[in-house]
Amino acid sequence: MASSYELKASARDRVGKGAARALRREGLLPAVIYGDKKPALPITIPVKETTLTLHKGGFLINIGTIDIDGEKHQVIAKDFQLHPVRDDVLHVDFLRVSGNTTLTVDIPVTFINEETCPGLKKGGMLNVVRHTVELIVPANAIPETLVFDLAKVEIGDTLHISATTLPEGAQPTITDRDFTVATLAAPGGGVQDDDEEAEGGEEETSE
Repeated sequence: MASSYELKASARDRVGKGAARALRREGLLPAVIYGDKKPALPITIPVKETTLTLHKGGFLINIGTIDIDGEKHQVIAKDFQLHPVRDDVLHVDFLRVSGNTTLTVDIPVTFINEETCPGLKKGGMLNVVRHTVELIVPANAIPETLVFDLAKVEIGDTLHISATTLPEGAQPTITDRDFTVATLAAPGGGVQDDDEEAEGGEEETSE
């Protein structure tokens, strides 16, 4: 399950660009919590702690806790705005989550046992078709990553989504095929299989 974080917050009664600029001068960010059939709740969160949390990675898949003057809310960040030049965080949208909440999230993929992969040892190239996979998953079972094992992968092999283990209750948003996540091509390239071509030519080389 994805790791968690906690941010201190306060309810916000000032809105608008002028109010947002004033908050940032105080080291605070405007944000909002919405969803779960409850009214939207404007809040302020600290710039420094929020920026550190975002830069740790996985901000959009980690379940977090927002502590608003002692009242804690379980949330997931659904969107954030950055300054177009400085990349400073300007605003964050949080979605309320509960035990029965189901979310659609992009989960990164990782590969293990590259050092023992027979295909790579023979000079093959790992071509990553999808660096993330969109899953429909319960909020309390969001994985940090989807792991694909290369220990027995040979040149010419294809890794489909079925080659990894999904959390209980999770499923990909693509359900009409066992889609390609990566291939192990011969040195100098190789022929795409039919499913890889169906991915729209989005293949990239990572190794």
